[in-house]
Amino acid sequence: RLNSNKNVSEGLKAEERQSRKLILFIVFVALLLDNMLLTVVVPIIPSYLYNLDESADAVRNNSLLHQQDPAGSFRSIVSLYDNSVKQSGFNSTTRSADPVPPTPAGSELLQNSSDCPRFSKKLLNENVKVGMLFASKATVQLLTNPFIGPLTNRIGYQLPIFAGFCIMFLSTIMFAFSSSYALLFLARSLQGVGSSCSSVAGMGMLASVYTDDEERGHAIGIALGGLALGVLVGPPFGSVMYDFVGKTAPFLILAFLALFDGALQLFVLQPTKVEPESQKGTSLFTLMKDPYILIAAGAICFGNMAIAMMEPTLPIWMMETMCARKWQLGVAFLPASISYLIGTNIFGTLAHKMGRWLCALIGMVVVGFSVLCVPFAKDIYGLILPNFGVGFAIGMVDSSMMPIMGYLVDLRHVSVYGSVYAIADVAFCMGFALGPSIGGSIAESIGFSWLMTIIGIVDIFFAPLCLFLRNPPGQEEKILILHQCCPPASGRWTTRMGLRSGEFPGPGANM
Repeated sequence: RLNSNKNVSEGLKAEERQSRKLILFIVFVALLLDNMLLTVVVPIIPSYLYNLDESADAVRNNSLLHQQDPAGSFRSIVSLYDNSVKQSGFNSTTRSADPVPPTPAGSELLQNSSDCPRFSKKLLNENVKVGMLFASKATVQLLTNPFIGPLTNRIGYQLPIFAGFCIMFLSTIMFAFSSSYALLFLARSLQGVGSSCSSVAGMGMLASVYTDDEERGHAIGIALGGLALGVLVGPPFGSVMYDFVGKTAPFLILAFLALFDGALQLFVLQPTKVEPESQKGTSLFTLMKDPYILIAAGAICFGNMAIAMMEPTLPIWMMETMCARKWQLGVAFLPASISYLIGTNIFGTLAHKMGRWLCALIGMVVVGFSVLCVPFAKDIYGLILPNFGVGFAIGMVDSSMMPIMGYLVDLRHVSVYGSVYAIADVAFCMGFALGPSIGGSIAESIGFSWLMTIIGIVDIFFAPLCLFLRNPPGQEEKILILHQCCPPASGRWTTRMGLRSGEFPGPGANM
């Protein structure tokens, strides 16, 4: 009978492990699709909007020419982006063999059409439009997160994550068929609502099923690998598909993958159930007043703000200075994406051993110095090393700060995770909301080089604050429970009364 009970117990544990792996896979796929849609537009939108504006200007100029010269004549329209020369208008009285003298302005454009434009007011103006469109998703997500976090505490994680899938699918279809700035802006904003549901509910679900601190860090590292893979695949996938197939194709492929994720959620999570948390979690405002949670959130925000500022401005800077082709605008982000994937997988486990505070501190410094090196690139190959450093360092920050958010709640508050991961997502979104909107304006006003200098210095100066996460104080009774359930690998716990508890150091400490 004892053997029979033992076998049943082992079977239940195996089933629980399998169920946790399925949940981890669902969150992985959800974050993958969210971030593919987030980044697939990076190389598409600047070029697409520029071409829309150029076409509108060409039609307007053609109309003016017809009004001024009813007989009509051939006029040269030079694309500053791909340096092609187009002829507009038709003169029925002019023989094809007769040369048509271009206007003085046209002659100047034709002389410069073989060179990449070193300075173009139109290109600079695109910074603000593209920055605002990119920032709209993160801004809406920022506003939605405070409602999604407490909602997961009341109804569970299954319904919000499935709602996120539905909204993301609708947003993807809108991106595929939108042909105006207003509709693209609406699609990007709608994505923010779906992303908020998916990321907050997904991370909270992982934190609730992986209760051991080391296992949780490993699981969140794998989930962030989905985010990294989406960031990795998105820009090159978008640029290549856009250049060789068209704007609609990449979004239709993403919509098909989203349907697969939705079917998986229906099968495994059964999102028709409402499963509230068994205990009432700490309020969102109480968590927001916790200085240690704020430091961790700040590291996430400023670390990701660096790449967020680069997304709308780097392609335009490349078009100005490198005469980059469409496919190169997305491929330039490839080193950052690959290194982020490597960083999150390595430091998901390693950060627990070396000290998450130290991992984040080093990551912030490396982000700062890497960003400072970006403007020195003379061609696309010169961007490889700085972008690799940016991605790897952000992977260090995210893979150490995301798990420490859950640990700080365990240590200092009630172990309900929806609200704390809403704060983490708010921090992430603040980086991606302020980054493109402010970055686009700064790049237009004082230049791309100064923009990179500013965010690099901010990251370097923020890094020392991670020292405070080395040994965060906690409630003595919670420290004892954590010590019995899942003793940390390194560090020493400190109670709120200043008393030392246990001989084991905390997870943020350095060995």
